[in-house]
Amino acid sequence: MACKRAFDILCSFLGLTVLSPVLLVVSVLVAVTSPGGVFFRQERIGKDGRPFRIFKFRSMRKDNAGLKITTGNDSRITPVGRFLRKSKIDELPQLINVLVGDMSFVGPRPEVADYVNLYTPYQRQVLLVRPGITGLASIRFRNENDLLTASDDPNRTYIEQIMPRKIDLDLEYIPHASVFYDIKLIFQTFAVVIKE
Repeated sequence: MACKRAFDILCSFLGLTVLSPVLLVVSVLVAVTSPGGVFFRQERIGKDGRPFRIFKFRSMRKDNAGLKITTGNDSRITPVGRFLRKSKIDELPQLINVLVGDMSFVGPRPEVADYVNLYTPYQRQVLLVRPGITGLASIRFRNENDLLTASDDPNRTYIEQIMPRKIDLDLEYIPHASVFYDIKLIFQTFAVVIKE
């Protein structure tokens, strides 16, 4: 885990440095195309059940009250936000979360407290590691928004069908967590994003 953390610190610092021009351009695009701040910040639950605030580029209208999950045809998503979500560029600010230690590059995706409160004691084992920007569940459920769009009750579908399967994948990852395995999953993530 010490090597994994060192990898996270080094790569997040390099990522923020190299991608700073992209981050600046996207920040301007978000700011000029939709009223509200550049970043979306939301409390999520991290390692050992500690809450933290996740960074994303804002992809939805400022007045985005509604479900805590997003469907593919969600009317709250801005035109620029739709592109940011599809390309996963909206996730880049999470490099800040990785650098400060709230997150890792690879790990279980962090959930909001409402969903974590539904976890069984067994499922809460996903909180033993830092949450990640990507992971097995992120790769396998790349089409999550499409599944939710097709549902008559997206929240129930997420809680009863999608979330348990994602947690199973996250629990599958934990015993194998290492720098080399993380690099493999990062490349798989890039391959999936580029393919789409």
